Amino acid sequence: MSSMASQPARAHVQTGPEAAAWAERLRVANINPRTGLATDYLNHFNEAVMLLEMVPDMPECAEDFLTWSPLSYAEHFTASNFKARDLAIEAYEKADPNVRAQFDHITDTMTSILTAVGSAMREVEKDTTRVRLAEQATLWVKPLIAACGGIINGGAEADVDTIMSN
Repeated sequence: MSSMASQPARAHVQTGPEAAAWAERLRVANINPRTGLATDYLNHFNEAVMLLEMVPDMPECAEDFLTWSPLSYAEHFTASNFKARDLAIEAYEKADPNVRAQFDHITDTMTSILTAVGSAMREVEKDTTRVRLAEQATLWVKPLIAACGGIINGGAEADVDTIMSN
């Protein structure tokens, strides 16, 4: 019961002290050593969801949501104050291509949803329509953020692998 997600993100080294040192660098930096991904990137999407969740009570917050713009993983970390941002980008680039493809597919989907909702909100004039758009987008994006968190953390199969290896 082995999954690609359970393998440490260490394409440049396979075994030995270098692999352990790489994994420790990632762990200390709050980057999952099994996947090479950091949950900090999800803050980018959580910010958009937080703004959307405010729209039903304060429709004027739609304007705040409209200032949100999509950022790639590397763009997010380059612009962030994350202490290990260069390491986060390097680990992402070295992550298992299958894991990264799953992750990128979901983050691309979230970006598409949020971008489309932003475009739709710019086109409508009624607050009630903006509220409906915000509510629907939130319902779509929140489970995708959770799914991304699962990928970042190695998913359920990786957890079973870890438990069984002990």
